Formats: sequence, structure tokens, C-alpha cells
Amino acid sequence: MSGDSPIPKLRLAPRESLDDMIHRQERIQRAEHLQKEADLENSLAPFRVGTVPFLNGVPLTRGLEEQVIYETPARLAEMLRRDELDAALVSITEVLLNDRYDVLDGIAIASLGEVLSVLLAHRPPLEEIRDIYCDPASLTSVNLLKVLLAERGLHPRFQPLEDYGAAAQKDAVLLIGDKALEFLLASHPHQIWDLGAAWMEWTGKPFVYAVWALRRGIENERLRRLLREARAFGMETLDYIIANRTEFTYPFRKDYLTWHLHYHLGADEKAGIARFAELLQKHGLGPVYPVRYVY
Repeated sequence: MSGDSPIPKLRLAPRESLDDMIHRQERIQRAEHLQKEADLENSLAPFRVGTVPFLNGVPLTRGLEEQVIYETPARLAEMLRRDELDAALVSITEVLLNDRYDVLDGIAIASLGEVLSVLLAHRPPLEEIRDIYCDPASLTSVNLLKVLLAERGLHPRFQPLEDYGAAAQKDAVLLIGDKALEFLLASHPHQIWDLGAAWMEWTGKPFVYAVWALRRGIENERLRRLLREARAFGMETLDYIIANRTEFTYPFRKDYLTWHLHYHLGADEKAGIARFAELLQKHGLGPVYPVRYVY
């Protein structure tokens, strides 16, 4: 090249607009999410895993939806006891009252105050209630209600609710999960006693409703890793879950899943479990066994 030849000008890439940058980041994130879905697809076999068919459980099985068994908390507990499942998202009561499970550390369905989906709907004042009809799907919520009432010196009779359609006709009914949310949002003459709020007011601690219970005596390190990955994926894509579910309204889903519930099991949650265990024992609802956490 001669000394008189012009030096080529350096061409700069066109400046990326803010919208283009956002769209590019969304494409990258979407590709990462698709890869995670592919990694989790068909990953559970040969493990048998059960979870609840409620909105509150959805973030914990992200990517595993087609591989898990959906049953009520009461039914999941029965299946675990018969060794028909290797892991299940079960009521904390099942773990406390049966010394045959390990609990996957770090993951729970919990609330710090008002939970919305665990409630006592009642027409007379609490002190005048004689019979409470209980959601047959429930385990922990029945015991939580018994403890909260017993701490106030109240001991009503607990009866099974024969049909969800009869709930509005009862003077006092305990409901959980999506049925509780449906009742809460419907027109009715009942007062609502939110058990998450009642527990927080009484103890100052979060309440843990459900945990991953693992059948003891089997090798499940890979299963534990997959459940942790599914929960992490659910937290990463919580906005997507809220936007794409069809239960209730979008604002209600967002409020419920981001404000009223949380999905971690830390020191405060474990302190809440320990306090619940003490009260179960105190009010003759035991024997209660120590929780063994595994990571």
C-alpha cells in the first residue's frame, strides 16, 4: 500500500436503542428458559413425586408440571405413608406427626401474616362457635386452627365438610387452597379469620404450610437437586407464571403469589415450625417428632 492511499475509516456498529436492547435481553432470557425447560423435561423418572393442585404450589414445580402427580394434601400424605411416592409437597403436620420423612431444606410454602388461602369463615363470634366444618383436603390447617383456638381457651367440635357447595350454609367452615380463595372473593355473610394473620399476631413468626417431604431410606440426591432447580426456575419466571395462569384475575394472582406467600425455608420459618410443634404437643395433638432437614 502506497503512502498516498487513504486510510479506510473505521465503521462503528449502529447504536442500539433502548427498545432493541430490551428485546435482545428478552430473547436471551427466553432462550435460557427454554433450555431449562428442556433440561427438566422427563428428568424425574424413576422418582414418583406428588404436589397439590392449587395455585400456591405452581412455582415449586416449574418445568416438572407434566411429571408430577396432583392430589390434595390429605391424599398426598396417604400415598407417602404407603410408599407410593418418593417425595411430596405435604402439610407440615404430616412431617411433625410422623417420624419417617426428611424435609428438603430451603423450600416451603409459607406466609408472614395474611395468607388468604387458609381461613375460617364464621357467622357467630369465635367464642360462640360450637361446630366447625373442615375442608377434607386439609391437614395442617385443621391443627393450626385447633391450636389457635385452644390458646384462646376455645374447643369447638370439628366436623368434616361434606360438600364444598354447602360451605356458605355453615355457621363456621375451614377452607384451604383455591376453594378458600373462591369463597373469599364470593358474596357471603361470613366474617373471615385469616389463619396466617392470626398466627403472626399470636407468635410473631411466619407459618409454614407445606414442605417437600422425602421418603427416608432411598438414594435421592438427584431428586433433591431437581426440586431445588424447579423452585429456582419458578422464582425466576414468577412474572410469567402470574401472567399465564387463568385462576382468578391477574391483579389477584400477582398480589397472592408475590405478597401473601413466600417460598423459602430459612431460620425464621424453622423457628415458626418449632413453635407450632411446641403448641401441638402442648394441646395434646402429638406426639411430635423433630424435623430432619436435608439439602
